[in-house]
Amino acid sequence: MQIFKSSNTMNKLFGKLNAAALMLGAWVASPAWAVNDLPGGPAVRQLNLAPAATKIAEEQAWLHWFMLIICTVIFVVVFGVMFYSIWKHRKSVGHKPASFHESVKVEIAWTVVPFVIVILMALPATKAVVASKDTSNADITIKATGYQWKWGYDYIKGEGEGIGFVSTLDNEHREMSNNGAKGVDIDNYLLKVDNPLVVPVDKKVRIITTANDVIHAFAVPAFGIKQDAIPGFVRDTWFRAERTGDFYGQCQELCGKEHAYMPIHVKVLSATDYAAWVQDQQKKMAAKLDDPSKVWALDDIVKRGEKVYAANCAACHQPSGKGAGPIKPLDGAAVVLDADKTKQIKVLLNGQNNGAMPAWKQLSDTDLAAVISYTKNNWSNKTGQLVQPAEVKAAR
Repeated sequence: MQIFKSSNTMNKLFGKLNAAALMLGAWVASPAWAVNDLPGGPAVRQLNLAPAATKIAEEQAWLHWFMLIICTVIFVVVFGVMFYSIWKHRKSVGHKPASFHESVKVEIAWTVVPFVIVILMALPATKAVVASKDTSNADITIKATGYQWKWGYDYIKGEGEGIGFVSTLDNEHREMSNNGAKGVDIDNYLLKVDNPLVVPVDKKVRIITTANDVIHAFAVPAFGIKQDAIPGFVRDTWFRAERTGDFYGQCQELCGKEHAYMPIHVKVLSATDYAAWVQDQQKKMAAKLDDPSKVWALDDIVKRGEKVYAANCAACHQPSGKGAGPIKPLDGAAVVLDADKTKQIKVLLNGQNNGAMPAWKQLSDTDLAAVISYTKNNWSNKTGQLVQPAEVKAAR
């Protein structure tokens, strides 16, 4: 009976080991490992810097290896000599400590040699830093404004001047994250945006950074740029992309609970394709120009508000208006149902709860009026209230 029990225990043990082996195999073969390298973005098991797409990024990659090699050589030489001396002249083989005083030659040597090494490291590093800060003679100037949690792009100078839009994480990716998606085999997961920043190839692009609320940071590793965006301050950086394609980055300054959902997507086009994109954007902007004094009918402004809500609000407040976690629901919210429409207008213009609800001043008067009217007349909120663009304009 005892032998039978022992055999049964061993069988159970081997069964558990087999199950563990199968789980390990399934984990290794899971879709999470099926993700491919993202050209212009992160790579699977990436250990080195991102492949450079600008001269500055190439210089940074060269400096990285140059400094690493120098530091490695110094480490090997210094510790090699130290350990050799300790082993070769140890007491157990009869060596006795020497008695000597200061050596002028040694003092000079260990002062001059490190100084020379530091100069050799500082010269190329200084050259790269100075070059990365030279934003003069730019072909195109774009202002990148950090918001919680999206980027606003305004083309200030050069081809495309006057174009402006907001770039937000793609709502489909946000929904996957909200639903606890695991093992998502999408190469650009949480890096896809609705409106990428578009620039031409082989043109010097100056990026002016600022922020609307807290400190953000505009960074694209393939371009070798990272510049803080600080409220009330204007900073700048630049890049000149040497090839067309899509390049990705993220806000690299901890800016709040949605920090992970603030990607940067830069699309580099040929000169011809960029000119066509500019013309297309200008046509769209002309079509969107609204007269804030226009009086809208309820059905028309609610239809427009539905699109504005889907593009800007649904990621947090959910398409159902129920909210999620700390995000307050809009369905049945007191401020939405309140007959005093100015309360909700002020929330959208100024934000609330210390930035948990960000300000949306970057949207037009018509878009703000539309989305407010939509929330007041959707889900269970059948108030029949209508907000006109003129009311929003008056509250700014």
